[in-house]
Amino acid sequence: MRRVLLGLGAVLGVGFLAAAIFVVNLLWFKPIFINHFFERTFLRFAIDNPELLTTSRALKPLGLKFYHDDLADLSDAQELRSLEQLQSAAQTLASYDDESLTPETLLSKKILSAFLEPQLALMEFRHHDYPINQFSSYPDNWPSFMTDQHWVEDEADAEAYLSRLEKLPTALEQLQEGVALRAEKGVTPPTFVVDKVMNNLRSFTSTPAEANIVVLRFVEKLHEAELPVEAYRERAVAAVKSHVYPAYDGLLAFLGEFRARTDTRDGVWKLPDGERYYDLKLWQQTTTKISAKELHDRGLSEVDRIQGQVLDILEAEGYPTEGGFTAAMAALSADPRQYYAEDEREEILERYRAIIAEAEGKLDPWFNRRHEATVEVKRVPVFREPTAPGAYYQPPALDGSRPGRFYANLYDLKATPKWGMRTLAYHEAVPGHHLQSAGAAELRGLPTFRRILPFTAYSEGWALYAERLAWEMELETAPLDNLGRLQAELFRAVRLVVDTGIHRFRWSREEAIEYMKTNLGSAESDVVSEIERYIVNPGQACAYKVGLDFMLAERQRAMDALGEAFDLRDFHDAVLENGSVPLSILSEQIDAYIARTKKSESLSRKSLPPSRFPFHGVPVDSTFEISKPAR
Repeated sequence: MRRVLLGLGAVLGVGFLAAAIFVVNLLWFKPIFINHFFERTFLRFAIDNPELLTTSRALKPLGLKFYHDDLADLSDAQELRSLEQLQSAAQTLASYDDESLTPETLLSKKILSAFLEPQLALMEFRHHDYPINQFSSYPDNWPSFMTDQHWVEDEADAEAYLSRLEKLPTALEQLQEGVALRAEKGVTPPTFVVDKVMNNLRSFTSTPAEANIVVLRFVEKLHEAELPVEAYRERAVAAVKSHVYPAYDGLLAFLGEFRARTDTRDGVWKLPDGERYYDLKLWQQTTTKISAKELHDRGLSEVDRIQGQVLDILEAEGYPTEGGFTAAMAALSADPRQYYAEDEREEILERYRAIIAEAEGKLDPWFNRRHEATVEVKRVPVFREPTAPGAYYQPPALDGSRPGRFYANLYDLKATPKWGMRTLAYHEAVPGHHLQSAGAAELRGLPTFRRILPFTAYSEGWALYAERLAWEMELETAPLDNLGRLQAELFRAVRLVVDTGIHRFRWSREEAIEYMKTNLGSAESDVVSEIERYIVNPGQACAYKVGLDFMLAERQRAMDALGEAFDLRDFHDAVLENGSVPLSILSEQIDAYIARTKKSESLSRKSLPPSRFPFHGVPVDSTFEISKPAR
């Protein structure tokens, strides 16, 4: 906290004393105004997460960079302090009287409360996770953070980069302590997780320090900032040799010994009170109280429905369907015309860029509001490709200094068929994650947390909705492109089955892989990395299809209520105008949109672009329950 005050003092000069008094009151006492409380809550969390402050650049416009040379404290004591801060924040939040709040601040209160409640319910299970895993953990994410997020504009930034290299050993030692503590409590990952992490660690340290990505990218940043390159480069190489590589080697040695404590059971049912833990994770991820069995059964029925539509397209395109879905998809997958060659990876990235540009050019008839931030298409870092998902998106910086980024995994080109590329680009970029996330980051007058807080069911539900919307926008006119859309939805239906299968119905990793291979028809490398992702991140995969079905149900409800007064552009405004929210609050926003439109004096329907109204092909289910599960 002292560094925060010193940073403010450097910015405000002679006004430092007054600023310090204000900050002390803001940070240690209940703020009079709830918006000050919102910013305090964000600031308290962010100060303990210097990587978040660098990534979001939320304080950079103020000239504050006190965090830029630091790494997060990953100790168990700090984790407990953070959870206690959340408890305190929830108590303070509840003390604000709803009647005294404006509609906007009341909405912010409800959103923050909905975020905090499952976090606090999961406090007793705070050790029921795998701090080191093959999908998303600190050792894998740290190099990408350094190369993509840490900006270098002056010598202080360059020194901060070197400082972060030198501080890495402490972070990895704290991770090891956390893994050992969990093992004492009966929480260990499956053996394959340790094996995959060890392979990743070896891959990262297999190159000479001079050729490591954190050195090469640092040199590029120095050139871009017109700073003295060679001296800084030599220091970076020395830091990698003396701090970074020994830290990774130490973690590798630790995991080599720890591996004997793991087993081959894959679901969280094996953990203490694992079934209740999974119920809470489903609530947290889907923001509904749909049970594991309901999700499982829903997935099975949706798999059957979507497979039938895929078979119709394949048959019309001349692929043999007599052997059923698996054989038909195998025939499509065996068609060499559907893939790029090994030396055409750059062509894949260029095609993604062209698809996104085309979509951006056709947004106006479908959306009132538009995002300003651009989106880049980049390749997943090569060392991460074997265990990374097929693609992922990174939102733009809050200050607009960094664009959004769509990362494509080009490890196995069989996992990137041409017929699936459009849907993937629409999901990750436009009109999917980038349109929604960039728009949220650009919202003005909202508390900072509202611009960055993620609710998986909302954000991923929107991205799946965007896949379908792109088809309705007639961006996917080729039958196989539409097959790509259907297979993407099938993918999320299969996820409902395998996630619940693994964590509630005790499926093994191999059973889940076999089910997904048989019912999806994707490349095996893609299937394996997906199943392994669900194993270490329980419940998250279920949020996608729940969010999609909920948004489609809400759209149909609005259409039924408004008839000719329904305007899809206004519906999209209602969905997007408040950033990421839990589904219960989204439903309330659609209620308000319907009521607003009904009260409007001009009920004549606005001109809509040609489309497939009424929307068809997806059964509408408005029976979602959105309250929390029993504790």
